[in-house]
Amino acid sequence: MKRIWIVITLAMMVVLTGCANNLSGSTYSRSEARKVQTVNYGVIEAAQPVVIEGRTEGVVGTGAGAIIGGLAASEIGGGKGKSIATIIGVVTGGILGQSIEESATRAQGQELTVRLENGQVISVVQEVANGPFFRPGDRVRVLQRGSTARVTY
Repeated sequence: MKRIWIVITLAMMVVLTGCANNLSGSTYSRSEARKVQTVNYGVIEAAQPVVIEGRTEGVVGTGAGAIIGGLAASEIGGGKGKSIATIIGVVTGGILGQSIEESATRAQGQELTVRLENGQVISVVQEVANGPFFRPGDRVRVLQRGSTARVTY
């Protein structure tokens, strides 16, 4: 019985890790492909490390945690006590699942302050999990479409 819970927990962690979105400057969503972007050139004035919070509104972690918690707690007691334990297991599992999802989708990022060639100064926050890490003085491209921007070399 313990092995089943270990397998279920590991499967939940794999699913949650696979749900992480990449917010780096080199990753595009399917809906962004083949869309026109404005290109500006500039120089990095400042680069600060930041943490990009994970998803907290996701249902995967909450749902999976509630199911696992409910199943685990349903093995406790009997009669009314079993029902109460199951409810407590569902609620606790949901809370823990949401916490695991937030942690699994959290990312390392950089807040980049860029002085564009036209003199305008902008700030962009993006993920840097697989690099590149920008440094002050780096010459960069800023690709912008609407309010979405990304910084690349």
